[in-house]
Order: sequence, then C-alpha cells, then structure tokens
Amino acid sequence: ERYFKERKIPFQRIDLPRYGMGRRELETVLRAVGDLEALLDPRHPDAALVRYLSREEDKLEKLLENPALFKTPIVRNGRQATVGYCPEVWKGWA
Repeated sequence: ERYFKERKIPFQRIDLPRYGMGRRELETVLRAVGDLEALLDPRHPDAALVRYLSREEDKLEKLLENPALFKTPIVRNGRQATVGYCPEVWKGWA
C-alpha cells in the first residue's frame, strides 16, 4: 500500500483473508490477467486439485470457496489488475 500511496497511484486492495472475493470481482480480475492459472498460488497444497478440475466454472467456485488459493497481492486499478508482485506494471498506472 505504501508503494502506491507514495507514488500517488490509485489502487484498490483486495483483503482476501477478511472478505474473500465476490464472483463479479473475480471475473473482472480474471479478464484483466487473462488466465485462471495466474490467479492460483502454486505453493498452496490444494493448487494441484484446482488444476485437476476439468470445468472452468468448478475452478472458479473452488477459488471463491477458499481465498487462500489466490496468489497475492491482487491489486486493481479500475479495469486493470495484477496478481503477484508487478512493479513494472504499477509504474504505468501513475
């Protein structure tokens, strides 16, 4: 958060542990990053299970049920979004 505040870059932080993520917000982030795999934390023990699911809808449901499966941080700036540490993208938001 300090990174964005110091550079006066507008952003929206998604507090996954506290509030999770709604379906619409997940769909917005997914459109911005382009790939469900980019949202999935590969270090989470259940990541392989999510990859194993055949239907995209089932994968989305699993992510919504367990926010710990998301790779973080997830940062939004309007319709743009990043997953993980992406300072090269964030600089362009200034």
